[in-house]
Amino acid sequence: MDVKTTFLNGELEEEVYMKQPEGFPSSDGEQLVCKLKKSIYGLKQASRQWYLKFHNIISSFGFEENVMDQCIYLKVSGSKVCFLVLYVDDILLATNDKGLLHEVKQFLSKNFDMKDMGEASYVIGIKIHRDGFKGILGLSQETYINKVLERFRMKNCSPSVSHIVKVCTRPDIAFAVGMLGRYQSNPSIDHWKAAKKVMRYLQGTKDYKLMYKRTSNLEVVGYSDSDFASCVDSCKSTSGYIFILVGGAISWRSVKQTMTATSTMEAEFISCFEATSHGVWLKSFISGLRVMDSISRPLSIYCDNLAGSLYGEEQ
Repeated sequence: MDVKTTFLNGELEEEVYMKQPEGFPSSDGEQLVCKLKKSIYGLKQASRQWYLKFHNIISSFGFEENVMDQCIYLKVSGSKVCFLVLYVDDILLATNDKGLLHEVKQFLSKNFDMKDMGEASYVIGIKIHRDGFKGILGLSQETYINKVLERFRMKNCSPSVSHIVKVCTRPDIAFAVGMLGRYQSNPSIDHWKAAKKVMRYLQGTKDYKLMYKRTSNLEVVGYSDSDFASCVDSCKSTSGYIFILVGGAISWRSVKQTMTATSTMEAEFISCFEATSHGVWLKSFISGLRVMDSISRPLSIYCDNLAGSLYGEEQ
C-alpha cells in the first residue's frame, strides 16, 4: 500500500513560519509570512513527524513495534498474525489471515489517504518472485541493475560471469563494492576499470536471485572470514560475514577492520567478533518477530581459522 501526501500528515510541535507562495500578493507591498499548521515537504522534521504520527495511530490498533527495527510492526490476535513494514510512504503487509489483512487495510484507509497497490511484486528496486506450489520465494534486482547499466552507458556491454572475489540482494559483490568505495573520493583509472568489471559482472548475472525455500528447519547459521593486511595504505585487513536462513542469505557485510591485526589469527578473530556482534542483533530482531522458536538457542557461526576459534574459546 502507498500513503499519499505522506509528510502532510505530520503534526508540528514547533512554531514554523514561511514566506507565502506565489499567488498571495500584498496590497501594500509588504513581504508577509504564513504560519504552518501542518508539516510539509522540505522541513527538516518532516520525516520524524510523519513517523511519530504513523506510530501513534498504528499502535492504537494493536500493532507492536520491533525494538531492533522501528519500521517493523507486529499484530497478534489469537492464531492470526500480521506484519507491517514501513518504508517512508510504502507499506508492506504480510499475514496468515485474509480477514485480518482486510481489517488492517480498512484501518489504514480510514486514517490516511491510501492507495492499495495489490499483491507486492516490486518494492524499492527489489523484484519479488513467488511459487506457492514449490514453497519458494525469490528476490532479485534485475530492473534496478538495468537502470544502473543504462545510467553509465553500459547497457550493451559484454557480460562477464568471472569471479569477482566473492548490494541489497547481491552479497556476491559486497567485497568488490566495499573495496571500490574506499577510493570514490579520488579514483584512478584502475579503479574505474575495476568498477566497469563489476558492471560487466552484473550484466552477466542480473537474473540471479536470492532464493528461500519453505522448510520446518528454521535455523540461522553464520559464516565469517577475513583476509590479512590487504590494504596497502594501512595494512588493515578486511572482514566479511554472512547469515543464512532457509537456504538464502538474510544479512551480510564486507568492511575494512578498524584496527591493525598482526597475524591471520587476529584478523580472523576480529572478523568473527564482528559477525557475533551482528548475530546478537539479528537474534534480538528475529525474536521480536515471534516466528522462530529456535532463535532462543545459541546461533552457530563458523570460522575457517582454527587458531581464531581456539582463541575465542579461551576468552
